[in-house]
Amino acid sequence: MSSIADNIGSVTRRIQKATLLAGRQPGAVHLLAVSKTRPPEDLREAFASGQRAFGENYLQEALEKIEALRDLDGIEWHFIGPIQSNKTRQIACAFSWVHSVDRLKIARRLSEQRDQSLPPLNICLQVNINEEDSKSGRRITELPELTAAIGELPNLKLRGLMAIPDPDQPEADLRASFRKLANTLKQLKTDYPDAGPLDTLSMGMSGDLEMAIAEGATWVRVGTAVFGKRPAKS
Repeated sequence: MSSIADNIGSVTRRIQKATLLAGRQPGAVHLLAVSKTRPPEDLREAFASGQRAFGENYLQEALEKIEALRDLDGIEWHFIGPIQSNKTRQIACAFSWVHSVDRLKIARRLSEQRDQSLPPLNICLQVNINEEDSKSGRRITELPELTAAIGELPNLKLRGLMAIPDPDQPEADLRASFRKLANTLKQLKTDYPDAGPLDTLSMGMSGDLEMAIAEGATWVRVGTAVFGKRPAKS
C-alpha cells in the first residue's frame, strides 16, 4: 500500500500537471485534503509530508482533531459539511474557511459569532449546480441576492463558490457544470465588486480534479487519493 506521503506526492503532481496544461500559473490550485473519518495520526502524517489544509464534514469529530493536533503550527482547517444553526458558534471560531454556506441566516450567525481577535472567516457559497433535490446549496438564480447581502456582513470574507456536481453525469456534462460555476463566479465578481475577493472556486475531487482545474478550480477537495480508501464498516 502507498503511504500518505506517496499519495500526496502523486496528487500534487496531478495538480501541477493539470495546472500547466490549463495554461495557468504554478500554485494557482490548492489541495484540500478531505480528512473526515480519518484519525489524527493520518492527518499528522499528511502534515509531515507538507500538507497544511484539511477539510472536515462533521463538527464534533473535527473539534476533537483540532484539539489533538493543536501543536501543528500552520495547520489550516476548512469546514465543508452541512451547517446546522446550533453549530455556527463553534464553526465560526474553530475554522479558517467554510465552503458550505447556503443561507443568509447561517452567514449572519457566522459573522456575529466570529471571535473579534481572529481574522475574517473565509467563506464560499455552496451552489446546487445541477439542481439535484438531494443536494444542499443555492440555485444560480438565487446567488446575486445572497452575494449582495453577505458582502455587507463584517467578520466574513466572501471568497467564492463551491459545488459538488453529479459525478454520474456524462463527462461532457460534468465539464459543463464546472464551467457554469466558473462563469457564475466571473459574473458575480463583475456585478458585486465590493462583496469580497470572489477569487475562489472550490470544485473537483479525486476522480475529476484535472477537469475541474481545466475549468478554473482553485481548491480541489481530495480524500481517497490522499488517505486511501476508507476501511469497510464491520
